[in-house]
Amino acid sequence: MSTVNLGKQHPATYKNLGALDAQADTAAREAGLDPLLAELVRIRVSQLNGCAFCLRMHTRDALAKGESTDRLAVLAAWWESQYFTAQERAALALTEQVTELTVPERHTWDDGSLTDEQVSAVSWLAIVMNAWNRVAISSHYRVAPEVGATPRATPRSSQKDS
Repeated sequence: MSTVNLGKQHPATYKNLGALDAQADTAAREAGLDPLLAELVRIRVSQLNGCAFCLRMHTRDALAKGESTDRLAVLAAWWESQYFTAQERAALALTEQVTELTVPERHTWDDGSLTDEQVSAVSWLAIVMNAWNRVAISSHYRVAPEVGATPRATPRSSQKDS
């Protein structure tokens, strides 16, 4: 099977997904969710789905909105850290439930930290992000260092002692 860019093949459908994304973002804002929480949801969905394109994009977006590198560094193991509020923890557990379509075993998100409107908004953010991940992964979006980007530092274990 050849690689097909789904957005180019069916641009109207791709545009409609963009409109749905904007509606989910509006719902999250109207539900009183912090824009940084919306980015954390998008990043967590992308971590679970293994979507490098969306991970890079939304990590950059989160940093631009003021998210800390420490919180982003521990997001994949959010339940093990003390960086996240009760509302963020509930939203992240709900995000995992929507993405994996299973009830989280280690934690429960339904602890009263989210209103019904916020539960719906987080669910829609996760649903839309899952769709974007599938578009990017299925289309094999290229994710490479930008021209002129600083190369990765040499790991300490491979450096010689002076």
